[in-house]
Amino acid sequence: MHKDVLYIAYSEDEIRRRVRELAAALQSEYADKNPVFIGILKGAFVFMADLVRACGFPLEVQFLKASSYGFAAVTSGTVEVSMSVAAENRHILIVEDILDTGRTLKKLRDKLLAQNPASVKICAFLDKTERREADVSADYTGFGCPSEFFVGYGLDYAERYRNLPYIGVLKPEIYLPDGS
Repeated sequence: MHKDVLYIAYSEDEIRRRVRELAAALQSEYADKNPVFIGILKGAFVFMADLVRACGFPLEVQFLKASSYGFAAVTSGTVEVSMSVAAENRHILIVEDILDTGRTLKKLRDKLLAQNPASVKICAFLDKTERREADVSADYTGFGCPSEFFVGYGLDYAERYRNLPYIGVLKPEIYLPDGS
């Protein structure tokens, strides 16, 4: 375990097993639809790679950059979305590392819906429902989780810890000035 991690919330084995379960559920819905999986950079890249490899049906992959955190531990409240996806008449699955306040995903979902897709659904690996501020929810969820600061498996703090093979809770002294 990394020295900055308080504890491991989801092990490599738990993650691997849950990704396979999500892929099986997605197979039921999308096997004959050639969906577009849109990964939200940067956090979702590890989950997205594992998920598309586990899916045994034709699909397309796109990535978008969306951010509201920057190098902070809490959201700035300003959502920036860079998007160039043609969604008209397509089945879209937004793949996100963590659904927190929901502001970023709501803005992204609304932009995609404006293009008249066949469907837009959300697959979030972690879902912090208690922190939701926007009217958005995940259609597919890896794990519901408490309101803690998670790193690993693509999730970061200040661009660090993304390469940890598990998801851990970061020690507060790392991201809070007074450690509390």
